[in-house]
Amino acid sequence: MLLLMIDKEMPIDIVMFADTGMEFPEMYAHLEKLDTYLYEKRGIHITVLRAKHSYEYLMFEEPKVKPKTIENRIQKGIPLHGNGWPGIRVRWCTGQLKTHLITKEVNRLKGELGAVNYVGIAADEAWRCAGEKYPLVEWGITEEMALQICYDHGFDFGGLYRIYRRASCWCCPFQRIGELRNLRKHHPELWARLRELDKRALAQFGPGPLGQFKQNWTVEQLETRFAAEDEQLSIMEESQNAYND
Repeated sequence: MLLLMIDKEMPIDIVMFADTGMEFPEMYAHLEKLDTYLYEKRGIHITVLRAKHSYEYLMFEEPKVKPKTIENRIQKGIPLHGNGWPGIRVRWCTGQLKTHLITKEVNRLKGELGAVNYVGIAADEAWRCAGEKYPLVEWGITEEMALQICYDHGFDFGGLYRIYRRASCWCCPFQRIGELRNLRKHHPELWARLRELDKRALAQFGPGPLGQFKQNWTVEQLETRFAAEDEQLSIMEESQNAYND
């Protein structure tokens, strides 16, 4: 959306990005490259929004203050601090680290300056549109088309979208098993951090919605599964090579 707005000489005053602190290294490199491009074209830099507390603080340390929440946790024997892994019903990560920050700043700019907010939702997700301006939807540009436009402009996200279907936070428990398998293969350093996060969550909250990475899987169980798959693949390849010889 941003690249096309620049190409079409549309007015752009502020470009906002909410940094969760848990993005892929390639995404941070992409943002630096995009910031340089934006400054060259329009003389402005990306405005980075960050929450007061980090992802790990919110996951493990944030104290609970609501009496009902405290009472409920005491009854269930759950510690009175930390949110644990995000869940379908309580996606605290998206709220506290992204949408609340953006919404607050957008509302301030609308109130003070009458700003118009452009959002980069693509045409194949038009159902998500609600009350803002959505140029990609208006132009009929799908996610696939938008990605190709980025590639055509020299932005390849460090190859992330050639590996992953979605390149959001690397620690997201809503990723598909295949994406997590790719994380282990292509980003072993992040996979190691994910294993540590899951061990800490299980130790603090125990098995269940807050302590277990996915409903049916801990990260260690996934590690065992992926390692077994690798071993089986290696055996098959050795057998095939022996047959060819």
